[in-house]
Amino acid sequence: MAQSIEVVPGLRHYPLYFDRAAQERLRDALDGVLAAAPLFQPRMPRTGKPFSVRMSNCGPLGWVSDEAGYRYQPGHPETGAPWPPIPEALLALWREIAPAAPPPEACLINVYAAGARMGLHQDRDEAELSAPVVSLSLGDTALFRVGGVTREASTRSFRLASGDAMTLGGPARLAFHGVDRILAGTSTLLAGSGRINLTMRRVTRA
Repeated sequence: MAQSIEVVPGLRHYPLYFDRAAQERLRDALDGVLAAAPLFQPRMPRTGKPFSVRMSNCGPLGWVSDEAGYRYQPGHPETGAPWPPIPEALLALWREIAPAAPPPEACLINVYAAGARMGLHQDRDEAELSAPVVSLSLGDTALFRVGGVTREASTRSFRLASGDAMTLGGPARLAFHGVDRILAGTSTLLAGSGRINLTMRRVTRA
């Protein structure tokens, strides 16, 4: 098992889970995923305000957001095509650091440009909340913030670098979390600056 750090109860950080060679292989595999499921610009419910990140998905289900709300659906919101499969390297990551959980059904792909961020939010659109959220970072380092299960709870921040994995489970499964900023130029993995975050989730009850 890879070495990890418990940042807060239920949140485990796995620094450099993927070495540079493994990161490059996954980056190249994502090229094929995004060719089949192009990036789209999600929008906030009701207001229609665009997110600062672009998104796609792989797996049987994909997470989308627009004026109608947050939801999972089996096809791309613009092309209607089914989402491509989750790359095997990510499934192997899930099996190693979430061995007791049923297999993931969705892998959300968030692409952050240098100035993008993600406000504090909970991942609570899934029916199966006993399974952790498992994520992997590629590219520039992110300043990640995590709090408690209420928005008013105190928060702490730490850095997620390229190749780092993380789980949010147990008491941290519904913790508020977000990305304060991207530290441009901290990685040479991606062309130009930016970060890709891959977040796997079990959606339906096993």
